[in-house]
Amino acid sequence: MIFGKLWNALKAQMNKVANFFWTADPIAQMQYEYDQAVAQLKDGREGLEQYRALVERVGRQVATEKQKVAHLEAKIKAFLGAGDRDGAAKYALELQRAKGDLTENEGQLKMHEEAYNNNVTKIKHATHKLSEVRNKISKYDAELKMSRAEAEMAKLATSFNFDVTTDFGQIETVIQDKIGLNRAKARVAADLSGEGLVDIQREQAVEKSMADQALREFEVQMGLVTPETANVQEATKELGPATKTMQADG
Repeated sequence: MIFGKLWNALKAQMNKVANFFWTADPIAQMQYEYDQAVAQLKDGREGLEQYRALVERVGRQVATEKQKVAHLEAKIKAFLGAGDRDGAAKYALELQRAKGDLTENEGQLKMHEEAYNNNVTKIKHATHKLSEVRNKISKYDAELKMSRAEAEMAKLATSFNFDVTTDFGQIETVIQDKIGLNRAKARVAADLSGEGLVDIQREQAVEKSMADQALREFEVQMGLVTPETANVQEATKELGPATKTMQADG
């Protein structure tokens, strides 16, 4: 009883493993079954060829026996025509036996012909069914691959939900924060670029004034202008064009 339970448990596990491999790749399983059926059909066709050889042999026997019957009938007629009834009777007995063999072999030939034709019909039908199975395998393989792709697309579409509660939504938020931080850095740099501008402008004005003073001193040293003229020109320059116009009017 214990061994029976163990055997049943083992068979259950083996059946579980078999079912796993059966459902793991159904297309491969269908292809395997198809290949097995093709192999069996091939064996059946070879057997049918051998059976046809038997039919042909019986057919040749029937044809030979028909010729023998015809030959015996001709001999009997010849002996009767010659008035030899004993000789005719001898061949008549042989003819009777030949006709019996012919009838039996004709029955065998008819039976074998019918069996052969039935098997041919079955193999043709099986070949047609196998062709349908092959087409179904191709169809199911394509549909299975397409359904897997559709399932992956559906899962992918669900995963690409950019809600803030999802991983993609959180990643998008991080990216947007980084973009905002970079833009803020650029704005701060632009705002800070105006600091010290007044000091720079003052420094440039001082340098310009010092350069003008150096130029006047150079002109005086070179005798290009006198100190008095240099002062007048500087005063005129400081008053500007509008002041010179008023002085000219006065």
